[in-house]
Amino acid sequence: MRIEDTLAALADPTRREILAQLRAGPRSVREIADGLPVSRPAVSQHLRTLREAGLADVEARGTRRLYSLRPEGLAALRSWLENFWDAALTDLQQAAEDGEDPR
Repeated sequence: MRIEDTLAALADPTRREILAQLRAGPRSVREIADGLPVSRPAVSQHLRTLREAGLADVEARGTRRLYSLRPEGLAALRSWLENFWDAALTDLQQAAEDGEDPR
């Protein structure tokens, strides 16, 4: 998984809404599409992008395919973002120790 793929996948508001729905548990394409102003084929394409970015998984249950959130994909993003936060806090601490105005 590349962080660039994850960020590109999250750039789309429809995909972010799909991820929000998946937080509540596994969903079928129909269940996801019912809550969105886009077609089922469009939802399927968005799910494909989310799977390729490592943010969602799919599981066959009988004749249904259920999509779920993939926590590992979000963990990678969180780790990447925390690097920026850690650097910002280190810079702020250094500025405070040096008596500088952090603004």
